[in-house]
Amino acid sequence: MLLPTIVGIIGVLVGFIIAKSLEKAKEKKLLNTTKKEATSIIKEAKIDAESIKKEKILQAKEKFIELKSEHEKVILAREKKISDVEKRIRDRESQVASEVDKNKKLNKSIEQKQKDYDFKLDFLEKKENELEKMHKRHVDMLEQISGLSADEAKKELVSSLKDEAKTEAMAFIQTSIEEAKLTAEQEARKVVLGTIQRVGVEQAVENCVSVFNLESDDVKGRIIGREGRNIRALESATGVEIIVDDTPEAIILSCFDPVRREIARLAMHKLVTDGRIHPARIEEVVQKTEKQITQEIIEVGKRTVIDLGIHGLHPELVKAVGRMKYRSSYGQNLLQHSREVANLCGIMAAEMGLNSKVAKRAGLLHDIGKVPDAESELPHALLGMQWAEKYGEKPDVCNAIGAHHDEIEMKSLISPIVQVCDAISGARPGARRQVLDSYIQRLKDLEDIAFGFTGVQKAYAIQAGRELRVMVESTKVNDTKASELSFNISQKIQNDMTYPGQVKVTVIRETRAVNVAR
Repeated sequence: MLLPTIVGIIGVLVGFIIAKSLEKAKEKKLLNTTKKEATSIIKEAKIDAESIKKEKILQAKEKFIELKSEHEKVILAREKKISDVEKRIRDRESQVASEVDKNKKLNKSIEQKQKDYDFKLDFLEKKENELEKMHKRHVDMLEQISGLSADEAKKELVSSLKDEAKTEAMAFIQTSIEEAKLTAEQEARKVVLGTIQRVGVEQAVENCVSVFNLESDDVKGRIIGREGRNIRALESATGVEIIVDDTPEAIILSCFDPVRREIARLAMHKLVTDGRIHPARIEEVVQKTEKQITQEIIEVGKRTVIDLGIHGLHPELVKAVGRMKYRSSYGQNLLQHSREVANLCGIMAAEMGLNSKVAKRAGLLHDIGKVPDAESELPHALLGMQWAEKYGEKPDVCNAIGAHHDEIEMKSLISPIVQVCDAISGARPGARRQVLDSYIQRLKDLEDIAFGFTGVQKAYAIQAGRELRVMVESTKVNDTKASELSFNISQKIQNDMTYPGQVKVTVIRETRAVNVAR
């Protein structure tokens, strides 16, 4: 009974020992495995650390190289600046040295001249002393001979000469006055009549309408266009009212500005000849025609100046002379009137023994104030005088231009000649001046009122001032504002202007979409 128990206990102990030994073996094996893993991890960590170290070293080297290159660039730039400064300093030193050399040479020449001057001054002083002594001896000799002192002889001589000169002068003045009274009026009439008889120039009457002749009435429909778009485009581009009525083979162009009418006439002629009539083509042709008219104005001015033998006229004055072709002066073409006045002035100045070229120049330019580029409140004579002064004309010419309507005082004989020749060439009723001036001014005032509002692109007074057409920018003025703008313009015209009848204000707004195919 005891033996089995002991055997059992021994078996348990043996099993326990075996289990313990197995556990130790497992622990040892696990420890070895762990050591191996730790060793491999340490190796991998060392390898990673080396790679990171190498990478950081490379980055540091790259950063160092980059900083070094930037530093070298800065140093090079500073060195370049320093070299530039040194070069400028060397140049300045060389300039200073050359200036010093020049000053030395100049000082030497000045010293030499000073010596020459001192020598000549001493010589002249000696001669002056000798002359004074000789003069004194002569005066003493004359006093002894005449028995009078020098002062007494001078007074007696001056007194006798004064009395004699007064007598002769009074006689000459009296004779001249009597001769002038007898011959002045006769000579003046002779000069004026001779001048008028020697000059005869045609007078061209300007109207406010032009007639454009057509080959057939079929062209009228093409000019009007679909729903009137062509004729509206023409009127908008030129500012001229185009009247298409029952008149056979003719269209009427109406505008107070002759330049606008001529542009419209030439543009319409090109369009009809070409056959392509549409809004885009109309705008292109009108722009080309405006350039052509501008060039023609310059050519007309040059031809006029050459024909009259006037030289050295400023280009702006030549252009103003050319613009006279498209302006009427109270029934006369302004260019023809100015040419006539220039010829009259040249002849009259020659008859009176004055400078005919200066007189002809003043006669041609006397009305340039009537063709201004911009509006001015000055009378045309004063405005023309300002232009002439601005572009270098002589004072006699400027005074003649400004004084030909008595706005300023006449300061030369050319001025009354220009005034007389202007009256000879004009010979128009005095009342007509007021009527035409006020009419033209009213049309311009209508257009100026429209331009006083924001968004207005173009404005044209048509139908003799009974209608004002205003073109606005579609980006700045919408349909609602267009109605308000029309009302505001009409109210301003009603409050600020005096006019017969009524004025119709039409505001036109057009939207365009433009693209280019390439």
